[in-house]
Amino acid sequence: MDLKKDLLYHEFIHREREFLRAEYNPELEFYSYVKAGDLHKVKELLTEDFADKKGLGILSDNPLQSLKYHFVITAAMIARYCIEGGMELSDSYSVSDFYIQKADKTKNPNEISMLHYEMCLDYTKRMKNLRKKKITSMPVAKAIDYIYDHLHTRITLEALAGYVKLNPSYLSRLFKKETGLTVNRYIRVKKLETAQNMLLYSEYTPAEISSILAFPSQSYFTEVFRKELGTTPAEFRMTHLFESGLGKPDEEI
Repeated sequence: MDLKKDLLYHEFIHREREFLRAEYNPELEFYSYVKAGDLHKVKELLTEDFADKKGLGILSDNPLQSLKYHFVITAAMIARYCIEGGMELSDSYSVSDFYIQKADKTKNPNEISMLHYEMCLDYTKRMKNLRKKKITSMPVAKAIDYIYDHLHTRITLEALAGYVKLNPSYLSRLFKKETGLTVNRYIRVKKLETAQNMLLYSEYTPAEISSILAFPSQSYFTEVFRKELGTTPAEFRMTHLFESGLGKPDEEI
């Protein structure tokens, strides 16, 4: 049992280091969407069976047991990301333990793949609900869902008000009361959070990100990004590369 724990721990650390050194890692991007509660994007990315995932190392001579070990590592990574996203530590690890125990009873790779899909959606739904837990009214909760689903478009107060069937002025006051932010500022903050993830975990250029997130222009995107975060999108990405050790000259590596 101690050997098993030691193996899992070292593999976890090894993979974590690989994640930190990977300039653009799809797995990190996936975890960030789970953390954000982006159910639509997570479903979109869960197209490959966990059992068919490329790059999984051999952790046991028994292929099924090896896959189970990888499931444990994945559950630990998702649990950690969700804790960083605001989920209570005990809650996150309770969910992780629940799925790890179920994985231990699986009899074939297909069952593990199905359980992986279920676990990822469960965590994502919990994170989605978590971001709305302080919201008491249905209109504001619906407005927030609309915002998350339409970050790639230009969102107006009028469109939101029409969607939740409230007067724009009333929705504006209610939204500020329950979230502490105006509608426009909330939208801006969420678009910039998404932009940061895209800068860190995708190969999109700042210009492409600006277009994808429906900013009026790249210059406006850069201006807002600098105002909110104290740096430009390009500088933000470069800083991350240096912090992860990817931006150092060859002789320093």
